[in-house]
Amino acid sequence: MPKKAKDLTALEVSRLRHPGKGGNAAVAVGNVSGLLLQCTPGGARTWLLRTIVGTKRREIGLGGYPDVPLAEAVRRAREAKVKILAGVDPVEERKAARAALAAAQARGLMFGDAVDRYLAAKLDAFKNAKHRAQWEMTLKSYAGPELGALLVSDIGVQDVLRVLQPIWKTKTETASRVRGRIEAVLAWATVAGHRTGDNPARWAGNLKELLPAPSKVAGGENQPALQLDDAGRWFKSLGTRDGIGSRALEFAALTACRSQEVRGATWDEIDLDKALWVVPAARMKMGREHRVPLTAHAVALLEALPRLADNPIVFHAPKGGQLSDMTLSATMRRLHDADIERGCTGFIDRASKRPAVPHGLRSTFRDWVAERTTFPGDMAEVALAHKVSNAVEAAYRRGDQLEKRRQMMASWSGFLTGRAAKATVVRLREART
Repeated sequence: MPKKAKDLTALEVSRLRHPGKGGNAAVAVGNVSGLLLQCTPGGARTWLLRTIVGTKRREIGLGGYPDVPLAEAVRRAREAKVKILAGVDPVEERKAARAALAAAQARGLMFGDAVDRYLAAKLDAFKNAKHRAQWEMTLKSYAGPELGALLVSDIGVQDVLRVLQPIWKTKTETASRVRGRIEAVLAWATVAGHRTGDNPARWAGNLKELLPAPSKVAGGENQPALQLDDAGRWFKSLGTRDGIGSRALEFAALTACRSQEVRGATWDEIDLDKALWVVPAARMKMGREHRVPLTAHAVALLEALPRLADNPIVFHAPKGGQLSDMTLSATMRRLHDADIERGCTGFIDRASKRPAVPHGLRSTFRDWVAERTTFPGDMAEVALAHKVSNAVEAAYRRGDQLEKRRQMMASWSGFLTGRAAKATVVRLREART
């Protein structure tokens, strides 16, 4: 029988070096018969297991030292010997595993690449380039960090949850869209042969059991709103900024309308002589026509806007299409940042301490009506085009209080521009229907 090598300690192994002459030198370290530490003239040290596999003499590499310490090398050597006794050649097994991995990677597709291929394949399905850009931006911003480098074949429910959970309660609408877009990309990858099995981003019978319904979460979600005491400073700062996005945000503030209503406004909806904007039911969240009285400031703003030939959109993008929602949001962020640079506090929501967003301007308007005026609350709800929750009240309210709302919006405009002092007293005598 061959002489058993002395079991070396971790410290003794750490002191092993090449003798300084000749080629590679292998030193038996004991613990497992045939376990060697090979030292090269260049100073590298690697683990080898010298053994017999079947009728062949093998030297099986077990990793480099010190990345693989003595204890781990012993464990790997023993594991290899167990496989040999079971009739498995560890070297051939390793070759087969590497070949399988290489084949899987050749067939595989990373999620980030799948997004690009999906968008290219579905290009005609997008209404315009901006819609495609929004898809790409949301997927790369929210899903990319977690899923981008993963093979689509490896993505599971927990991977999708890592994307959605951080934003499900704070950005519910965005999170819901991201989920749907991940589902669409993975569905395409399945049909294209890059993955099999259920879609981990599916809602029904899947994520529905792990996440609260968007309607339940979004109902209690408040968009960061501009504080009333900051409104005048904010509006003055907005007035100094150039660009169609700034004017759209200014118009949204003056009318207390939603971003999509303002961005989709067309000239045929507006009667400047009557100072009236009629938003058709098809463009309203509640599916009902909404009449918006325009203040003198709003009319002047519209009259000063440039118009493109054969383009009906009021606040058009540079290439003629609609502005994106991100344009108004970006303008809002720049106002906040510029205010901080001037040594002020910025424009943050009182409760959440987050920077105000365009949709929060509607909450600012509602707070103004409740806290700084004597206008009836139901009139403010009509101005905001909110659904009336009381069925009896909804049945008996036939008009939309247009002329009384005109006075309210003029007072709101005065508040924003710093001329609100007189307006509220007059409204008291005229508030009755």
